[in-house]
Amino acid sequence: MKKIIYMTISVACMLAATSCESFLDEGLKGDYSSENYYTSAVQAEMAVNAVYNSLYGNTLWIFGDVASDDAVKGGNAGDQADINNIDDFSAVADNGCLGTYWQSTYETIARANNVIANVPGVNMDGAVKANLIAQAKFLRAYAYFNLVNIFGQVPLKLKPQTTSDAIHVGLSSIDKIYSQIDEDLTDAKNALPVAATEAGRATKGAAFALLAKSKLFQKDWKTCADYADSVEKTGVYDLVKNYANLFKAGAEDSVECVFAIRYGNTADASLGNNLNVWFSPATEGGYYFDAPTQAYVDCFSEKTADGKVDPRLDASIGREGQPWFNGTTFSSEWSEATGYLVKKYDEDLSETQAKSQSTIPQHLIRYADVLLMHAEALNEQNNPSEAAKYVNKVRERAGLAATSATSQSAMRDVIRVERRRELGFEFHRFFDVMRYGKEYAESVLGESFKWSEPRFYYPIPQSETETNKALQK
Repeated sequence: MKKIIYMTISVACMLAATSCESFLDEGLKGDYSSENYYTSAVQAEMAVNAVYNSLYGNTLWIFGDVASDDAVKGGNAGDQADINNIDDFSAVADNGCLGTYWQSTYETIARANNVIANVPGVNMDGAVKANLIAQAKFLRAYAYFNLVNIFGQVPLKLKPQTTSDAIHVGLSSIDKIYSQIDEDLTDAKNALPVAATEAGRATKGAAFALLAKSKLFQKDWKTCADYADSVEKTGVYDLVKNYANLFKAGAEDSVECVFAIRYGNTADASLGNNLNVWFSPATEGGYYFDAPTQAYVDCFSEKTADGKVDPRLDASIGREGQPWFNGTTFSSEWSEATGYLVKKYDEDLSETQAKSQSTIPQHLIRYADVLLMHAEALNEQNNPSEAAKYVNKVRERAGLAATSATSQSAMRDVIRVERRRELGFEFHRFFDVMRYGKEYAESVLGESFKWSEPRFYYPIPQSETETNKALQK
């Protein structure tokens, strides 16, 4: 087995399921189907690799960043107009961004379902088998976690899409979806190793961390704190000394990375991280989307203990007069929208053959996130003094003095600001704003945002409502 998960598109395509029922009536176009593929340990592993592969090309940034107060669409005014509708909360069911994210995420789920259903029957080592199934359950849980936070009630599809009943599934309640997420992750944590035996795979710590995040969003503060503590007690993770190093090639192997999308350093551009194509300036062949706002910059008003700018600001974004890449200085003219651009996913052009072949990892869960979740969960249990211990670890790495907040309310404000600074442009902000509630969301998202109970959700894509018969009843 390879030491790094570099999945091939061909295998992924062979195992991909479709939401279109007509496909089921067509003859096989390849050598394998779900029924005859799973005959060896090698095939089982390749099927799991295909689930990881489906995470490539992630467009979560459109929802996590652009829908938030941290960014606007950026780019040329006429490009990707559907993103504008996400930005101003006017998206309707036929919005292309909604459809693309829905399709790609349910592709992850379909591939995971195939693994969970078929790998148990493969004749192979029992521990290895359990590990592979656990990885698939972790990835399915991650997919549903994002779906439920973007769309609310969604179809809970848990079986291979080989029958009409498995394809045409009605909406499940938000509580039921979270229950399935928690069930998958609980199963996964029991079979996953503390440390990955192969780079890039889900671990016990990743399952604990996603469980903590699930409980955070459910406002189950006690359980969230317990799971965050479980991550810390693995002894695997720590904060790296230099924040900027987290966003360089190879950072997926750092002690701070709990789980990240890895990208292959190969001639195949489809295996590279193309976020830098989306975010970098036109001078580098990019589209300069996801433009940071002045509001994001302003949240860094607090100086370090020695009177300097918080180093996370210039590690996260490009701004006028500050170092960029290749010995250049950033110009605000590169971003007509706001004067700022995302820096976290850009890199020196000399380090990669093409922008789409970047190997910078996309962090899905970092240890700093775990610490801040732990702090928030403790504070919401009215224990701000204990919460301070965790938030101060993050502040100390940034060179900030220990927080002076002592009340629950003051500590809540500190934690929210630290999450924004620390996790900026890692696609968390919009989802955090939603869980902070109506008053907070309306205060930061502008006049175009209209709260609805229990919170704002984007509409289910038209492509799903037109093809899923269970949604037409």
